[in-house]
Amino acid sequence: MAKLPVISGLKAVKAFSKAGWVASRQTKNHVIMEKVGHSTTLSVPKHKELKRGTLRSLIKDAGLTVEEFVELL
Repeated sequence: MAKLPVISGLKAVKAFSKAGWVASRQTKNHVIMEKVGHSTTLSVPKHKELKRGTLRSLIKDAGLTVEEFVELL
């Protein structure tokens, strides 16, 4: 099992984009991402460092494993 890295919110947005997620809109502190065929939306905080639990939850909601996400980085 790959260890989950500590990354910024914008780096996470770039990784999810590689997996087919599209930034549909932005609020002041979050990027809202959607993917065709998924009813789930991802709300990625634009923080300098994402907490590991938050990032793990986003990865799970995106339907990815930690290993797949690390490869997208």
